[in-house]
Amino acid sequence: MEQRISLITLGVADLGRARSFYESLGWEGQTVQETVFFQAGGLGLVLWARDKLALDCGVEDRQSAGFGGIALAHNVRSPAEVDELIATAEQAGATVTRPAATTFYGGYAGVFVDPDGHAWEVAHNPGFPLAADGSITVPDFNSL
Repeated sequence: MEQRISLITLGVADLGRARSFYESLGWEGQTVQETVFFQAGGLGLVLWARDKLALDCGVEDRQSAGFGGIALAHNVRSPAEVDELIATAEQAGATVTRPAATTFYGGYAGVFVDPDGHAWEVAHNPGFPLAADGSITVPDFNSL
């Protein structure tokens, strides 16, 4: 298996509401067969009905909207961008679960959950500088 992720699919309770939420954050998506696709840098973020996703994965959906053991992260170029995006998400219907603050690693970050309970960390991390296209390169921690 090559070391990469192609798509991240979020199971959602209401596809229209979820699409509207992400579009309120400035994302542009397209709906195909009751599934919303967003280009997110070098991968795709997909919104699909939670029950259909569970069925497709061959698992039982044992929880309603809530923490599913995964957090998505969106790195930005400055602490001001963290504050701005957290505020935009909250205005769009997100719940801020960790207000933005200085982190133990010398960055600045906060967390919100979308209307379906998916956690998003918004971070300015000087150890993971962003390229012009928004991509990061994980540093070689062994050489630090």
